[in-house]
Amino acid sequence: MNLSHAYGIPPSAEAAAQVLLRALDLGVTHFDTAALYGFGANEELVGRTLSAFRTQFTLASKCGMQGVKTDSGVRRVIDGRPQTLRQTCEDSLRRLRTEVIDLYYLHRWDRAIPVEESVGALADLKRQGKIRAIGLSEVSAATLRRAHAEHPIAAVQSEYSLCTRNPEIGVLDTCREIGATFVAFSPLARGFLTGALPDMETLDAKDIRRAMPRFAPGNNAANLELLKEYAALAREAGCSMAQLALAWLLARGSHIVAIPGTTRIAHLEENVEAGRVALAPQLTARVDALINRSSIVGDRYNAATQAEVDTEEFT
Repeated sequence: MNLSHAYGIPPSAEAAAQVLLRALDLGVTHFDTAALYGFGANEELVGRTLSAFRTQFTLASKCGMQGVKTDSGVRRVIDGRPQTLRQTCEDSLRRLRTEVIDLYYLHRWDRAIPVEESVGALADLKRQGKIRAIGLSEVSAATLRRAHAEHPIAAVQSEYSLCTRNPEIGVLDTCREIGATFVAFSPLARGFLTGALPDMETLDAKDIRRAMPRFAPGNNAANLELLKEYAALAREAGCSMAQLALAWLLARGSHIVAIPGTTRIAHLEENVEAGRVALAPQLTARVDALINRSSIVGDRYNAATQAEVDTEEFT
């Protein structure tokens, strides 16, 4: 996503392509995009850059949330109607320069449409050979079970990190139970767990973190205090702060996959190396006790964005 939008000014098309190609060189075999990212621009980037290597990786994209042109510009719309999902898939296949998408997510559940109806439309696309597997994003365990009863769900993608523990309420266990992979986005807490997050006041005006309560000045200042001890734990583990966060997450279950996003090759290489970090159980427990839902200050989303997702919330 951040190669095309959401975190300020994205890199040039040439620089973004180099990040994707370097990831392929490093052995990355799972590339995740969506119709929403850059309102189609990211799918075009992935298709233009990686279509020649299509057999070497799993390609994931998403439907059900995309940009719609209006008189005042482009606005984000959640639309889970079958006819919309079919058209979005056709558009994505064209932009991605492929005949089939390996994993196709319903990006958001449109509450105006029964989830079974939207999943049924995706099942039709699978029968037609346009997608190979169906996923859901930001759903609760109850919604996942409903969808899975309509058609097997291969993966669920939601935010998960030391800072965001919502999947632990039910979705992680439900995925394990039904045999679905859990795909964790923002495993570095939107840059926070790298220890290199810039001053919030210097962020681009359109950076999505500006609207997230967790990054509001007072909350962010309190959270930054946690990073002093966290940095010491990373040094003890012999890895970077980002690698510690990724290693912690991957140790949560064999059915968990992390998709850290980056715009820089150096950070990409650092993230890939996290797969080689083995944490001692005692150190893992100390990390877990330091940064968790009780110690992090501020919600992950504001009220408007929270209303768009179906994930469980802690009470």
